[in-house]
Parts: sequence; C-alpha cells; structure tokens
Amino acid sequence: MSRSAKILLIDDDPGIRETLRRVLVEEGHSVALEQRGDHGLARASKEAFNLIITDLRMPGLNGLELVRRLHAAQPRLPIILVTAFGTTETAIEAMKYGAYDYLLKPFEVPQLLELVRKAADSNRLMSEPVVLGNTGAARDALVGKSAAMQSIYKEVGRVASKPVNVLIRGETGTGKELVARAIYHHSDRADAAFVAINCAAIPETLLESELFGHERGAFTGAEERRIGRFEQADRGTIFLDEIGDMTLGTQVKLMRVLQEKCLQRLGGKETISVNVRVLAATHHDLEGAIAQRRFREDLYYRLSVVVITLPPLRQRREDIPELVRYFLQKHGPDLGNPRPSIHPEAMQFLQNQHWPGNVRELENVIRKAILLAQSYTINADHVQTALNRSAEPSADAPSAFGEYVDELLAAAQRGDLQNAHARILDTAEREVFARAIKQAQGNQAKAARWLGVSRVTMKAKLTQFGLHPAQEEQ
Repeated sequence: MSRSAKILLIDDDPGIRETLRRVLVEEGHSVALEQRGDHGLARASKEAFNLIITDLRMPGLNGLELVRRLHAAQPRLPIILVTAFGTTETAIEAMKYGAYDYLLKPFEVPQLLELVRKAADSNRLMSEPVVLGNTGAARDALVGKSAAMQSIYKEVGRVASKPVNVLIRGETGTGKELVARAIYHHSDRADAAFVAINCAAIPETLLESELFGHERGAFTGAEERRIGRFEQADRGTIFLDEIGDMTLGTQVKLMRVLQEKCLQRLGGKETISVNVRVLAATHHDLEGAIAQRRFREDLYYRLSVVVITLPPLRQRREDIPELVRYFLQKHGPDLGNPRPSIHPEAMQFLQNQHWPGNVRELENVIRKAILLAQSYTINADHVQTALNRSAEPSADAPSAFGEYVDELLAAAQRGDLQNAHARILDTAEREVFARAIKQAQGNQAKAARWLGVSRVTMKAKLTQFGLHPAQEEQ
C-alpha cells in the first residue's frame, strides 16, 4: 500500500479545489493549493512534492506548458492532468511532454484515488534508493553480507549500466522488486521513469490495455483513449513483476515490443516507437512452462539476457540477525518503540525457522513482535506468537507448502512446536485471504464475493492476518 503523499493541487475553480483537497486529505495525504499555473510551477520548483495534480486551462500558465516545464526540470515527479471532455488530444500531447496520466472531467472519486495511489507509488519507487548491503538508516535495502548476497550485489553492479534486459528469479518474498529498483537507480536511465506493474495482480482481460494502452471504443467500457505503461516508461525502465503469469496472447505483443521497439494501442492503427529497458521477475519455473507451452521460448531468451537468481532466506540463515536488526530499526519508531531490542534466545528461534515466505515473512513477524512486546525486549514467546499469526507459505508450488508442513511436523517431533495442526490450518487460511485480496487489487467486497464470505468476515480476517490496508501503514 502506498504511504501518504505530499500533493500540489493546481486549479482555478475554488469549488473543485476544495472538493479534491477534502477527498485527498481524508485519504491521509497532505495537500497544498494553488490557483494559477505560474504560481504552481514556482511552488513546485521551491518545495518537494510527491505528486502534482493540475487542471489544463488556468490563468498564468496552462497545464500543458506546466507539464512540459516541470517534467524537464523534475523528470521523476508524477504529474496528473485533469482536463474537460473534448480535449483528449491535448491530454495526449501532455503525455508526450511527460505527464504521468490524465483524467477526463467528470470523473469518479475512486478513479482519482486509484490514480493518485499509483502515481505516489511510482514517485516512491523512483525517488527512494535501494541500498546494497550497508543499510544504515535506509528505508529500503537489500540486507545481508552472506556470500550469496555479495554475489547479488556484484551482479547488480555489473549489469546496471549495461543496455540489457534482466530476468530476476526467486521465490516469493525474496526481494525481486528491490533488485529491480537497485538496477534502475544505478543505471544511466535513473533520471527517467521507473514504471512497475504486477502482471499477476491485473486480470488478463485488462493486462494488455494496461501495458500497451487502448483507443476509445476498443472494448466495452473503453470510453477514452488511454496511454499504456510502456509509453509512460519511454526512455526509462519498466519492471514486469510475475512475468510468468502473462497469457500467451499478451506474450506475443510483448515480444513484438522487444523486437521492434514499437507498439500499437489496443484498437489502434498508429505505430508508436518506445525506448524502454525491461526488467522482469518471476517465481515460476519458466523452463517447465516452456515445455508445457505456457510460456514462449523466444520471449524467455529476449528477457533473460542476464539472469539474477535470489536465494531463499533458508539458504542464507547467517543474514537473519542483520535482517532482524534492520527491521527493528525500520519499524520500531513507527510502532511506538524507538529503540527495540531482542533477546538472543528469540534471535536463535528466528534463525531456526524455515521461512517459506522468505524476507517478507520475516519482516511481518518482526513488526508483529514489536507490537506484542510493546516497549520491552522481544523474547522467544513474542516471536513464536507472531510467527503463528503470520505464517505465510511460499506461492512457488504445491511442493513448497508440502515442505513447510514437513518442517512443522519435524519441529513437533523435536518438541519445539505443540500446535502443528492449528498452525498449518492458519497458514492455509492466511494464504487464501492474501491471494484473494491481491487478485482483487485491494477490493474487499470483490474478494469477499469470490470467497463466499461476508464483508465483515473479510475485514476481520484481513485484520487478523495483518493484511488490512490500515495495518500496512503501521
């Protein structure tokens, strides 16, 4: 989930200004207001913002010129252009000048909030560097001094400045997006756009439009022309997460973009040139998918000019103490404990776990343990309780869950675990709700409908398993 953003809203209509300000503030964002384009440009030049929302027609400086000047000065700053019906062509010009996206008036508030969320996340991904190895006070870092991680850091350094596509492989939760962002930040495209898209989180009927855009009337509900993510990433970098979930039809079109460096929007005839570096990631066995004809072999070779494979956490247990200290430092102050500490016995317990959810699961456990311990030292009971609540099996394959069950049964045989049955059921239930809310893109009503449960139950389960949006901000 995106954090709160500092937004500059520029609009000469006081009614629209106040309405949008109220809606954005209710979502937790900080909003500054300007009513003239030239004043907005001057303020954006002096203050740091995560996002600009601007009208097209304003006194002083129109939105199109504002986009052109501001993008030239701050290419990482997303700009959303709001335009009246009938000025779509002008909005397309704004996209060419570097606008992140545009909205046609009138628009629905959820549509605006979703666009703001994506734009704010995009700004965060581009602006917050990923630190390699030496974490310090970094918000996002690849942590670990093991031989396996040292090899990853070296590989990132070797390929970052090279104009090649990179395939990042590894189990769920190993940090594939962090590697992609590290490559971007150390590349010669670091001042251009970084656009991330999760191919598994978008329904296959919408993924093609999301990637390549569409023309008005291209399909039912396509009421306006839409720029795709590849056009947004022109001269920059696009990160295609979970590439193994892409359908064969979309793979064909992606292959064309990689080969010919051009695309056609869905329902369009215009050929549009794009210059984009592609970073892709997957937890799937692509070689097996190729053998089963679920993934194109030619696309695989196009994407995998360089392959970086992240090790699962269980294969670098020596990094767990450093990871724990990093997560304590990262989350302690936000959770009411500026100097959290952990007992050696608790640390040893964490090092002995299997961690099917890898670093992501460990981070979740540490956050919960900080809350359980309050301002006291985290002990073994705290981390065991947190682990029981947060168990997250790997999504890599059914065999991974089988390995996880075997690990719990082995722990029970050693006398280290008393409630293997409850732990396994809790883990399975958490996975069901986690996948449902992910595939529903955070829409709780939709996920509840799919699972056949009430919205009250859905909210309760998301809260129980630490998946509720409100908890993500904690």
